[in-house]
Amino acid sequence: MNYTASELMTVNAARLLRDGDRVFVGVGLPNLACNLAMRTHAPNLVMIYEAGVIGARPSRLPLSIGDPTLVSGACSVVGMYDIFSLYLQRGYVDVGFLGGAQIDRYGNINATVIGDYHQPKVRLPGSGGSMEIAAWANRCYIITPHQKRRFPAQVDFRTSAGFLGGRGEREASGVRGKGPQAVVTDLGILQPDETGELVLTALHPGATLEQAQANTGWPLRAVRQVQITEPPTAEELRILREELDPQGIYLKGS
Repeated sequence: MNYTASELMTVNAARLLRDGDRVFVGVGLPNLACNLAMRTHAPNLVMIYEAGVIGARPSRLPLSIGDPTLVSGACSVVGMYDIFSLYLQRGYVDVGFLGGAQIDRYGNINATVIGDYHQPKVRLPGSGGSMEIAAWANRCYIITPHQKRRFPAQVDFRTSAGFLGGRGEREASGVRGKGPQAVVTDLGILQPDETGELVLTALHPGATLEQAQANTGWPLRAVRQVQITEPPTAEELRILREELDPQGIYLKGS
């Protein structure tokens, strides 16, 4: 069965979610992953959006975190201050979905600049709420293509904290969230070891360890028994293509 890299990442991200999870989610592939999980194994998943929408059940694909479709069927709509201070920082958010231009060996994310901060090669959108989500969500998942430029040994700028310089440094910082628990790429899945360094724990069908290592900016290690993920099912692809993104807005090439 044929599927795209975007579909592969979305399906594997959806499978990480648990029924009943309260998920801080943005638009794009994380939003598709949450909606896919709700339609398959996690019907009681609660989606939370930065604009202040809790329990969103959008009737169509939202194009931004402020899209009016998010309000329809929602459990509650509050202010942005409330969503961060009363929900996220108090520990009521189970999962934060994140992305970025760079992710380093300790799961730190850069979405601010490429190159020197004062004279950057590229100026990026910046943090938004991702800095707070990375600090306070009980666990975080990251979705990104596996490319060497996206996986440097050290990010050019720390927009959102992973394990900083290691688990001990994150724990000493005082943030409650447990940090990135998985990075889903189009080659496989990376997870932190006991030090907080990302290591390869799973490969997608057809991908190899050598490919993953060649597309990583540090000497990527793998666990002793690397798992092989299950390919997307016909039903998962049908939901993505026919129900969630029939116009291919985010699933380009589908």
